Amino acid sequence: MTLATHDTDEAFRAEVAQWMQTHLAGRFECLRQRGGPGDEDAYPELRKEWEQLLAAGRWTCIGWPKEHGGRELSLARQIIFHEEYARAGGPGRMGHLGETLLGPTLIAHGTAQQQARFLPGIVAGTQYWCQGYSEPGAGSDLANVQTRARLDADTGEWVIDGQKVWTSLAQDSQWIFVLARCAPGSRGHAGLIFLLVPLDQAGVEVRPIRQITGSCEFNEVFFDGARTAGENIVGLPGEGWKVAMALLGFERGLSWIDQQMHFEHQLALVCDAAKATGADKVPALRARIGQAALGLKVMHYNTLRTLSVQLSGELSREAYINKHYWSNWHRDLGKLAMDVLGLEGDIFIDDFSRTRLQQVFLFSRSDTIVAGTTEIQLNIISERALGMPKEPRAASPR
Repeated sequence: MTLATHDTDEAFRAEVAQWMQTHLAGRFECLRQRGGPGDEDAYPELRKEWEQLLAAGRWTCIGWPKEHGGRELSLARQIIFHEEYARAGGPGRMGHLGETLLGPTLIAHGTAQQQARFLPGIVAGTQYWCQGYSEPGAGSDLANVQTRARLDADTGEWVIDGQKVWTSLAQDSQWIFVLARCAPGSRGHAGLIFLLVPLDQAGVEVRPIRQITGSCEFNEVFFDGARTAGENIVGLPGEGWKVAMALLGFERGLSWIDQQMHFEHQLALVCDAAKATGADKVPALRARIGQAALGLKVMHYNTLRTLSVQLSGELSREAYINKHYWSNWHRDLGKLAMDVLGLEGDIFIDDFSRTRLQQVFLFSRSDTIVAGTTEIQLNIISERALGMPKEPRAASPR
């Protein structure tokens, strides 16, 4: 397939918008604005078909090097794609973790064999991954993982025992990348291993976690003698922390652009609800809606500023505030949504524009916990961005 060339970013933006208008239609129409946080268990099989339709149009992995199946688009054009994708109501991506996290990690740290085996399925939208990081005793304190991996000398396989939790989309994935402890007696960052593990095996049990929203988009994953081939280790035994942190660094904030466009849609739903309920006539609520709109603009421009600095390979101080800012903003939007709905917010109404706002309120309560609690984020900002003295920490348990 020959790709169109564009003299301007505006022409590229128009191509993305036209493609989305043409293809997010027919039986895919129901996917508009679906599948985001709090709604990730919506239409999983149809969203997998959507991934493959994106792949056919060469809209997956657009920033990857061409030799690995990507289009090697500039960061500016990747931002444009994310903006237009979300503006059109593009559904939450089932291949998100493979495309934005694992794939770039394998490109940077994987073997040629691993790249040849795993990258094509991610590009094609046929292979889905979930993340095996958090554990009941190792969430924000990720270095405290206790899941164990030992080498079976007879088979050359790694044998995994332990538990992961809050594993998004594990029920719809074929593979999981796992951070585990491979050196008995090790603590903290030392003695960790990064493994690629198939989920469809007798030693793995996936248990969905029912949320207050009624959905089950994340899970507990139990490993009881689960196995993976020796060649499915990324890096070397003991280098797991380095690989795990490199993986988290590859997201570069691009998904935040997509996230903010969905936030914009949610804010629009709040405004529509305010007009319907008369809340737009209440001065205090009008002021909060205005503050939410201004806050979203601040969030968006700070992310763009962060990305422009990251082009030079640096991590700016502004980047450290992104997670703290968006999680607290979104939590406050959820509160605003319920106040705008009034008594309607307390009952179930068969109207997705209303139930979506109820989902936002309920699910956004978790935003200040996921990916590092607010308290952890404030410590990171103070220590890494502002250079303040580190908080005393207790030794990790053995």
